Amino acid sequence: MVWRGIFVILSVLFAVCVAVEEKEHVLTLDHTNFTDVVSNHNFIVVEFYAPWCGHCQKLAPEYEKAASVLSSHDPPIVLAKIDASDEANRGLATQYQLKGFPTIKIFRNGGNNIQEYNGPREADGIVAYIKKQSGPASPEIKSKEDAANVIDEKKIIVVGIFQELSGEKFENYTTLAEKLRADYDFAHTVDAKFLPRGEQVDKPTLRLLKPFDELFVDFEDFEVEAMEKFIAESSIPIVTYFDKDPENSIYVSKFFNGIGAKAMLFVNFSTELDAFQSKYKDVAVLNKENGLKGLSFLLGDVEAGEGAFSYFGLKPEQAPLIIIMENDGQKYLKAHVEPDAIASWLKDYKDGKLKPYVKSQPIPEVNDEPVKVVVRDTLEKMVLNSGKNVLLEFYAPWCGHCKALAPILDEVAVSFEKDSNVLIAKLDATANDIRTDEFDVKGFPTVYFKSASGKLSQYNGERTKEAIIEFIQQNRDDKPAQSEADSTTPESVNTDSAKDEL
Repeated sequence: MVWRGIFVILSVLFAVCVAVEEKEHVLTLDHTNFTDVVSNHNFIVVEFYAPWCGHCQKLAPEYEKAASVLSSHDPPIVLAKIDASDEANRGLATQYQLKGFPTIKIFRNGGNNIQEYNGPREADGIVAYIKKQSGPASPEIKSKEDAANVIDEKKIIVVGIFQELSGEKFENYTTLAEKLRADYDFAHTVDAKFLPRGEQVDKPTLRLLKPFDELFVDFEDFEVEAMEKFIAESSIPIVTYFDKDPENSIYVSKFFNGIGAKAMLFVNFSTELDAFQSKYKDVAVLNKENGLKGLSFLLGDVEAGEGAFSYFGLKPEQAPLIIIMENDGQKYLKAHVEPDAIASWLKDYKDGKLKPYVKSQPIPEVNDEPVKVVVRDTLEKMVLNSGKNVLLEFYAPWCGHCKALAPILDEVAVSFEKDSNVLIAKLDATANDIRTDEFDVKGFPTVYFKSASGKLSQYNGERTKEAIIEFIQQNRDDKPAQSEADSTTPESVNTDSAKDEL
């Protein structure tokens, strides 16, 4: 009996231990408590996720480990999560302009200050990044030892040098540091001699230390916007290298998130790098000196750039390949480019002599399903210039919401199959360029309706057969049927022929 009693006690203790070990440290939020929880915290980190997202599933255990560690911080730091794919939480997803999963945001001062989380995705890195973000935006460097602890020689850091830590310029600097702390490391000092690079200065100076190009650069305009622009331009290398070196990943991210047109040259680093590297950098330096349309430059390894090739709808066999992408999505490219041809091709771009490249899937040979397939090359004919009432879905093959909507659109299409003035269609937005002047697609699925007379509107109603059919009936405006005589005029025949040839 004694042993049995001990066994029961041990079993209970074991169960308690397991319960403690299995305690979740990540706080779960939804639309009912999100605002209250965020407003009651001076600092809280929130992950917006979707259960079906592979990246979210990979992040989950690391995020939980980090939450466990940070719960013991003094003061405790709260990590939370919210299922942004849940229909009930869609309002929050829209409010915070989510563009993908997972998205992590840092909320400060009860949610009055919101910043993107741009740190690592593994537990130790998350902990280190969040601890730094929860501290002062710009620590003071008072000695060379402080500088050694704060400045990582392999990273960018912005240092404000002031003769006294007060005044308008210092206040503008602290405002900037708070604003950009999620993107850059900041520090300040009253003596430049503590810094590893650069000369002494006798007036307020913003010094950007970096592990590439000229290693440091100074700036003296302390207007917040001017400093922000200076940091954005100076923190991108003259040529950003895109390979499998993790040290380069942060610069690749800044390159793609930066403003202005982007030139990207992809070559095989193992066999072609030496032939292209110096000539491409010479072009980039010349651009920086002459301001060639604000271009920034990237040199990528074909093997590391598989995702980029997929995005642009290109094949590695086309390398050496140079691409220019502008802010509005317009693209220009040249396949099998020679090292000596890069400068002249870029000059042709500057002079407006290049024809834009448009990504499109092949036109389907058979298109007889209820929901018709539209590709970029048929968008004008099937949708914009069709003279029909068209409901067009922009989707991604991997999107769970798109998969859920597919059978509903099939039912809608079947209900209109005998109505020649209505077309239900879909376009794979990951494989076809989107006309950004017509369509604003920031997430999937995005559904637009184009009436027969050409009126374009976005559908944001319920994703049910009944709601979609009702919307179409209320917004359609069929054109009068063209008479037989009109349809055989020479002008109309010639126009149709021209369109077919195009």
